[in-house]
Amino acid sequence: MTKYNSFTDIQLLDLLKSGDRCAYAELYERYFNILYVHARKRLKNTQEAEDVIQEIFVDLWLNADKINIHTSLSSYLITSTRNRILNLISRKGFQEKYKISLAVGEQFEAQTDYRVRERLLQKLIFKEIEFLPPKMKRVFLMSRAEHLSYIEIAKDLNITEQSVRSHVKNALKVLRIRLGLLFFVLFFFLK
Repeated sequence: MTKYNSFTDIQLLDLLKSGDRCAYAELYERYFNILYVHARKRLKNTQEAEDVIQEIFVDLWLNADKINIHTSLSSYLITSTRNRILNLISRKGFQEKYKISLAVGEQFEAQTDYRVRERLLQKLIFKEIEFLPPKMKRVFLMSRAEHLSYIEIAKDLNITEQSVRSHVKNALKVLRIRLGLLFFVLFFFLK
């Protein structure tokens, strides 16, 4: 029985290139913990570190015949680990930016939809306000659009506060009938 633990990395790599599973197992035993500690330190996540190292060893097995090492196997494996970590961090950063952009896009889309509906509803309401009698229309717009109090409107138009109340009350009654209660309620909550 051959003792693989006595072979050098280069000898094990040559055996691995010919498909020797025991050589692969020896390299795995030799380097897994070293690479795992390195990956875990950088990623600060046990599962991600294990995944990165597993991927490196899968690639080593699948591509052993294509690997040309110019320095040492340990340098090659550490460099591979570092590159995988950088790729993972880069992907995670991209995914996070993408998630944020999606959330912002959805929020913007919802706001846009809301604003479109609000403008349509306002157009309907202002169209109906145009059909009110002139004095009632003026009092109503001063109350709702200019946000003046009944007292201020009464002084400005030289009418009683009770007349202002009546005009606003009648305007609301007419608008409720013309627009329906739902549109009316929405208008005042959309402000």
